[in-house]
Parts: sequence; structure tokens; C-alpha cells
Amino acid sequence: MKKTASYKTRVGLFVIVGTLLLVAALFFIGNRQHIFSKNIKVYAIFQNVNGLQLGNNVRYSGINVGTVGKIEMVNEAKIVIQMMVDEKTGAFIKKDAIATIGSDGLVGSMVVNILPGKENLQPIVSGDTIPTYSKIGADDMLSTLNVASDNAALLTSDLLKITNKILTGEGALGMLITDSLVTQDIRVILTNLKQTTKGANQLIVSLDEKISKINIEKSAAGVLLSDTLVGNQVENIVSNLERSSLDISETTQQLEAMISEIHASESAFNYLTKDTILPKHIDSTMLEIKAASKKLNENMEALKHNFFFRSYFNKKERLEKKKAKTSKQYKQ
Repeated sequence: MKKTASYKTRVGLFVIVGTLLLVAALFFIGNRQHIFSKNIKVYAIFQNVNGLQLGNNVRYSGINVGTVGKIEMVNEAKIVIQMMVDEKTGAFIKKDAIATIGSDGLVGSMVVNILPGKENLQPIVSGDTIPTYSKIGADDMLSTLNVASDNAALLTSDLLKITNKILTGEGALGMLITDSLVTQDIRVILTNLKQTTKGANQLIVSLDEKISKINIEKSAAGVLLSDTLVGNQVENIVSNLERSSLDISETTQQLEAMISEIHASESAFNYLTKDTILPKHIDSTMLEIKAASKKLNENMEALKHNFFFRSYFNKKERLEKKKAKTSKQYKQ
């Protein structure tokens, strides 16, 4: 009977201690997984979760603030992650925060890191989706390294082929390295270039000496550059030429205006230059005038021989002869 009572007592103590340990473990795990705290649901969209699993930690600035509650693949390039974030800590996470997926150490499990935003926006609320940033994974880096290694192997092979061709004298570079005649020709060319450069330097020195011997002060260029009076005179000449050019231009414009006005208006000059009948009338008038003048001369000659006017013309002739004789004596 006593054995049965002690046995029951030990079994009861074991059950009580086990139950207490189980409750403590559940509380510890639940506390770490934020099961017993009030959480908000925050979403993030990735193209590749890099091995992230349910229950992995969510960290904000290095502090565990929640866990991954759900991972749902919408399509080939869209994976939605639901994060259960503690409501108290969520008050510090702004709407411009950025979520990334990283590893907990070199060989640890994957975690979701939330980086603080730069702008002072409103805190997130339940149901918000924050921006994401995908880092290059280890597989991507290994594939990139493999491609780089293959390229390096191909480059090394090509360099080896080029080196063998150069050593065997193939190509221009190989000929320069192996052919002694080409090397001698290059040396001759370099020597000629040196001589040409030396001759050019001597020519420049000679020109410098000749230019330095020129008396700049007494030359026309020196006078123009140094004498301010001559400079002012040249400036006045240029200004006078400009004014003369302007006057000529204005006169030309005035002449053009006058000519256009003459052509446009019904003036005498326009009438004389454009009327074709008027010259014929003028010619006939001149002929009539010549004929009248001839008849007038004949009439005057007839009057000289007329009895009534003969004494008048004789008297006039004697007076003209007397004036001519007097003027001739006065000159002598």
C-alpha cells in the first residue's frame, strides 16, 4: 500500500513538473513567435524568396518584431509574403520602409529585414504592402562566377594563341619582334624623324632671330600698334568712311524714290521719255522753224535792198565799221 502511494506521488510530481515545463516552453516559443501578443498583418511582394519559410523571423533595424505567417505564390514572378508584426513595434515602421530577404549569419535560416525609410511618413497599418528590394543570392553569384571563370579560360586560350603566333613571327607584331630587317628600317625611320625635327627646330630659331631683328617701333605695324594718335586717325578715317557710306546709301535711296516717282507720276519728264508721238511733232516743228527762219533771212535781205530801208541799213553798216576801226586803234 505504501509503495503504491509513493509511486503515485512520484508520478504526480513528474506529471506536474512536465506540465509546467511544457507550459513554460509553449509560452517561451509563443512569446518568441509573437503568438500571445497583438499583431498586425503586413505584406511584401518578392520575385524570389531565396528559401524563406513559415515562422522565420522578421527584423526591423536588427530587432525581431514578428514572424513570417504566410507565403503565397501568385504567379511565376510574384510571391506575396504575409508578416505578423508586433503592433507596438509597428508604430515605428513607416510606409516608405523597405523589406529585403537575408540570411541569419553565414549558414543560418532566412529572415526578412525591414529597413527604415528616409522620409517622415505615417506609420504602417494592418493590411499595408511595403516596398521590397531583392538582393543577389548566392546561386546568382555562383552562376556569375562560373560565367566569369569560363570567360577567363577563353581569354587565356586566346592570349596563348596570340603569343604563339607572335613568337613564330606571324602578323605585323610578330614580324616586328622577330625580323631584324624591319627593326633596322624602323631605326632608320626614327633617325630621319630626329633629323627632320632638328632641322625644324633650327628653322624656327632662324625665323625667331629674323623677326627679332625687325624694328617693330619704326615699322607700319609697330606704329599702328603703339602710336595712339595714328590709331585715333585710323579710327576717324574708318568712322568717316562709315558716314560716307551711309550718306551714299541715303542718296541712292532718294534717287531710287525720285525715279520711281517719276515713273509713277504723269510728269513732263515721264511724258517726254515715254510718249513716242511727241518726238515726231517736235521734229516737224523744228523743220517748220528752220523753214520760217530761212524765209525770214530772205525777207531781211530783201529789205536791205528796198529803197525805203536801204539808207537805214547803210547807216548801220557805217557805224559798225567806225566802231571796229576805233577799237582797233585803241588796242594798238
